[in-house]
Order: sequence, then structure tokens, then C-alpha cells
Amino acid sequence: MTTPEHKASTDPYAHLHDESFASGFDAPSATAETMVFMGGRTVQPLDGNWGFVLDPFEEGLRQRWFDYDARPLSEWDMPRDYDFSPDWRAMPVPACWNTVEPELFHYEGAVWYWRDIDIAPPADGERVILRVGAANYLARAFLNGQLLGMHKGGSTPFFVDLTPALGADRNRLLIEVDSTRRLEQVPMSHFDWFNYGGLYREVSLIMVPATHIVDFGIGLDPATGRVRTDIALSKAVSGPAEVAIAGGPTLTLDVVKGRGQALVDWRPELWSPESPRLYDVAVRFGDDRVSDRVGFRAFAREGTRLLLNGAPVYFKGICVHEDDAERGKATSEADIRRRFADVKALGANAVRLAHYPHHEKVAEIADELGILLWEEIPVYWAIDFANPETYADAANQLSELIRRDRNRASVVIWGVGNENADSNARLSFMSRLAELARALDPTRLTAAACLINRTEFRVEDRLAEHLDIIGLNEYFGWYEKDFADFEKLLDNSFPDRPVVISETGADAVAGCHGPDTELFTEERQALLMGMQMDTIGARDYIAGVFPWILYDFRSLRRQTSVQRGWNRKGLIAEDKSTRKRAFEVLAERYAGIAHD
Repeated sequence: MTTPEHKASTDPYAHLHDESFASGFDAPSATAETMVFMGGRTVQPLDGNWGFVLDPFEEGLRQRWFDYDARPLSEWDMPRDYDFSPDWRAMPVPACWNTVEPELFHYEGAVWYWRDIDIAPPADGERVILRVGAANYLARAFLNGQLLGMHKGGSTPFFVDLTPALGADRNRLLIEVDSTRRLEQVPMSHFDWFNYGGLYREVSLIMVPATHIVDFGIGLDPATGRVRTDIALSKAVSGPAEVAIAGGPTLTLDVVKGRGQALVDWRPELWSPESPRLYDVAVRFGDDRVSDRVGFRAFAREGTRLLLNGAPVYFKGICVHEDDAERGKATSEADIRRRFADVKALGANAVRLAHYPHHEKVAEIADELGILLWEEIPVYWAIDFANPETYADAANQLSELIRRDRNRASVVIWGVGNENADSNARLSFMSRLAELARALDPTRLTAAACLINRTEFRVEDRLAEHLDIIGLNEYFGWYEKDFADFEKLLDNSFPDRPVVISETGADAVAGCHGPDTELFTEERQALLMGMQMDTIGARDYIAGVFPWILYDFRSLRRQTSVQRGWNRKGLIAEDKSTRKRAFEVLAERYAGIAHD
């Protein structure tokens, strides 16, 4: 079975000279529009060892490795440069190839994963859907030689309908994953974390009815305070959908041409960090059944204050990267719970998930534990802001993140960018992202790490008027040598909306001690943390702080003899157990903050 647009050339050497070999392999696209609601579904995991081969010259597309030809080498009539032998190296899924095999640590480029899948043939119009939790960065899925979906974006899930290519016997699934950094991507080629590659989140199959639920949302309507619920189907059909809330009402939604919504006069017990109340919700349309576990809460701004359920709230936060010394970006529930145990020990009530969507389990567990989350997409540093394709990539990543996590009560902020230089193209790009976030989800606020006016030393960014919250990344006493300039900045700023210190901190090597004037010592980091917190606390318009960062994390652009490929601003070392002195300093300051 072959894809018509990609018919093989009659010239056996044509691929050697064809630099347009990738054209035609960008469709169909897997986007937010092809997502399927996953709550409560029965899944067939595809985790475990997959066949794996490096493809640094992108021969897989040039030579059509995906063509369905399972003949063993002994039966070939002509030589070729690829096969699907059991002797291929194995690669575990989920995992980052960089941390599995030492020789692949620095590899950036294309690889191919393959395995045979065993699934019963669908009946009565059922669909077999492949879900990939995340693949960094570009991925293409082929089944039995047919391209069924291409996805861009390294941290959001994507879905591919395998049904059109399913065979009666063995079905061979290939996924090309390409971690190459490119100027038009989001993020582009220059960023401050490690570029892990691989199928690093879970991969699974689901079987759904011909008409199935692709999206479901429930939460408090910000305009009325009532419970609002909505549903979207895979087909433009009409009929009743039932939503049953355990401990609450059961309601019927009138679905018209695949869409339905309703407002309900019911006052649930509200979710908060102090009382993270969750409700089980079951949803039915026709033969399809899904479920979720959700909390209800209201989050808003009033002038320079942030309000949770109508009461002022102050972010006692911390930033966290999805990075592990042994597993890279591949994570586990145990690792996530360890992360939140350290957050709780710090006395924090909020986490900024930097600088890309983290595993969906993070928000689910935050719901359970009562921790507020700032989630964001990697519109980071330099971006090709004038490129329509780059905007489409960013908008799709934001849409996929919102579709995935919009029922999580813990998520209160959508972040649309970080430390981007001012330009008209940047203003247009990021303001449109903020508008998109509001259109898709009016129950949360938008934020970005904004700029300062360095001539007059005040918080000032043209983007700010398009945001709900002004994020401020500042490193006074570290990258900015004169700490007194921080007080000048705050004195000169009179924002009309909340400011949140979205990053601040200093590097320290765990176990490195000396005078507090010496860079990279624990003493210097602790001193600056205390000074920062004491200065921040005196400003009414500051609604919280997210110091940088909970754990040390890999960043190969940092190559001093003390950094050695790591960002050392963590309050805890990369072993995730050794606490630096600044941890206790911040914990003491948080214990003394009266805000909720």
C-alpha cells in the first residue's frame, strides 16, 4: 500500500539527487482538530521496546523506508539500504534516546521507530486511533506503507486514525521522529534547555465508535458563575448527550451538528489549594462513553489583584523544567509526585511549568493536591514572528494544550511567550496568541514574561495591554550587577494589572561554599534569594513570584567549569534530593507571607 502523492521513481538512483524529497510528506496534518477526548477510555498501550534506527541523512523519506515490504534479506532480488530485521537495535518507549544510549547523547536529527501491532479488525464503523503523548519535534506516522499523519510540536499529544490502512493480518507501524532544531519552529534553534529526542511519552491505541466524543469541557462560567459544559463530536450529527456529575445533577445537552453546550444552576463545592474538591463526571453520546475528574473554581483579576473564588490569592511559586538526570524529559508518576512533595516542602502553592507543556499527569496530580499551575508554550527568545507557518505552529501547540488541560482546575494561567525582543511582528504574533487563548478558554488568564524600559527603568511592554498578567523575569544581583536598580525599577512602575515575578534567582553549585560575594556559591544564591523576596514583598501590584528554579537542569549552552552543561539555579541539585541553602531561605520567606 503506497501513498499516491509519493509514487516511487523508476530511476533507482533518483533519491540520491533529490533535495525536495520531503515535499508531500506534510499532509495529512495531526492538529488540535484531530484530537480525541481521552478521559475514561480503554487504551491498548504500545509502550515497550520498538525497533529503532538512526537516519541522520533522512534516507527514510528519500528511499521510502515506510513501504510495506517484510521480506527477509534472504529473499531479496536487489540490494537496498534498509530492512525491518529483528536484529535492529531496540529503543524503549517512552524514553529519550539521549539518555538510553551514551553514544546518542548529543544526537539531533531523524530516527525511525517501528513495531507490529496486533489489534482486532474494527466493526460497525469503529475507528482505531493512535495516540502519541509527545514526540520531539516533528513526527510522521505510517501504517503498512501509508502516511496517516504528520505532527509538529515537541510537547503536545497528537492523534492519527489508523483505520484506513489497517490490514487483515500483520500491521506494521513506523513513526519517524526528527529532533532537528529549525529556525521556523517553536522554539527555534536557540533556547536554554536540552533538546531531548524521542517518543518520550506514552503511545497507545484506542478504539472508538464511528461517532465519538472528541472534546468535552466543564467548569464555572466566568460571566454567570454557573456550571458550563460543552461537547464536540467527530461527526456533525444531532441528538442528546448526557452529563452526570457524581454528587451533583445529571443534565442533557442538545447536540446540533456535532456541538452542544449548557449552563446549569448548581453550586458545587469550590476547588482551592486548601480544599481541592473534585467531582467525577460521566459523559455519554450514543455508543460512546467518557469520564473525567474535575474541580470547579473561579479565577479572575481585579485591578492589580488576582482573585481565586472571589478572594485575593498570592502566588508563592516556583518554576520547574521537565528534566531528569537519568530519564531526560521522560517522566513518571513517582517523579511528578516527588516534584510536588518538594513544592509542598518549600511552602509554595503554585508552579510555573517552564517552558513548554509538561506531561498531562502533572495537572491531574496538581488538581488532587491543590497546587496552582501556570502552563505555557515555547514561544521563547527569538522566534520567526513574521512567518505565518511559525504562527500556525505556535497557535496549534496552544490549542492542543488547552484542549488537553482545560478541565484541570489547577491550571489558572496560559503563558504565550518568554523574553521575546520587541518588534511589531512579535506584538502581532503574541497578542493573537493571547486572543486565541481567551477564545478557546475564557475561564483562565493570559500571561507572558514581558520587557522593561531600560532608559527610564520601569516595567513597560506594548504587549502588556493584551495580557491579563504581566510576567517579569529579572535577575538583579546576578545578570544585572546593581541590585539597587531593582528597587528603582519597582519604584518607577505603575502597572494597571497584576505583575508576577516569573523568574528570579542565581546559580550555585551544590556543596560549593564561600563568601556571599562569590559567584556560584550556595551563600551567594541564598543571599540574593532573601534580598529578592524582601524587596518584592513591599509592592502591592506584585501578585506573586516564581523563583527560578526547583531543580538544576541540563542546558548545553552553559559550559563553564562549574556549570558543565547544566543550569545551576536550582534550589535542589540535579539529583533531586540535595537542597541548597536558598531552599530554606525561600521556605522561610513563604512561611511569613500572609497571603493565601
